Amino acid sequence: MNAKTISIVSYITIIGWIVAYFQHKGTTEKSKLASYHLEQGLGVFIFAVILNIALGIIISVVPSLGGILSFVGIVPLVLLIFGIIAAANEARNPVPLIGKFFEGKFNF
Repeated sequence: MNAKTISIVSYITIIGWIVAYFQHKGTTEKSKLASYHLEQGLGVFIFAVILNIALGIIISVVPSLGGILSFVGIVPLVLLIFGIIAAANEARNPVPLIGKFFEGKFNF
């Protein structure tokens, strides 16, 4: 896989991220584009897990907020779409809202 394909696949489910990680790890020349999008994709997945745990706790405490907060659960999907668009354009743009936080946190 080339760097652009690895970058795009890193946003498609956690299994896609794992496949992209091992493809990137197996290459002799490490692409900065692929490394950047691998860390951004992992950041979005970590954010999604934490968000879903928090939403689950809030909804179990206040069930009447379930309908409203269920729309907040769509945020990680929107972030993944922004990441895929940036990867397809071969740009190293951070994912909105959380992307700056995960820059440089992981060593790929």
